[in-house]
Amino acid sequence: MNERRDVGRTLSDIELQMKEVEIGYEQYFAGVEKREPMLAREALAKRIRHFANRRIVQTDLRFRYQNLATRFHVYCGYWDRILRLIDEGSYNRQMGALPKAPGLGELPPPLPLPPPRVLDEVEVVFHKLVAAHQACNLQPPELRQVENFLARQRDLIRSKFGDRPIEFHINTEGGKPKLKVKVKR
Repeated sequence: MNERRDVGRTLSDIELQMKEVEIGYEQYFAGVEKREPMLAREALAKRIRHFANRRIVQTDLRFRYQNLATRFHVYCGYWDRILRLIDEGSYNRQMGALPKAPGLGELPPPLPLPPPRVLDEVEVVFHKLVAAHQACNLQPPELRQVENFLARQRDLIRSKFGDRPIEFHINTEGGKPKLKVKVKR
């Protein structure tokens, strides 16, 4: 029972050590670290080789060891290939994932524009009234006032024009803007 627990702990330690070496290589490839983590890789390889000649009776622990050993050898192939590309000068570091150093004169990317909002009929009438009031040097009404006025007049407009489509016009009479309703043709 103690042997099983010891082997399990050792495999867990190897797994953590492999993750640290993997992170070290990724930092080296990204340019964060200046030196390759060779010593940590060699120590990990030595720990994995220690189990190669050892007989592990428990099937689950043997499977776990074989999985770790295979992952390590795959990582080694990947790391060696990237190191070869760096030596040849053909490796392109992926710097897009790293934050840029501040103050290099780069502008942040522009924010996406929101989709254009469709104005409803009340807002269109309101903007026309504001423009007419400003042209006459008068105080423009508030949006809430125009909404309330049109809500009060809605039944009167329906009784006069029915369900036919209507449009609003602004006429300036006597220096004051007036709201007129006409049937669309």
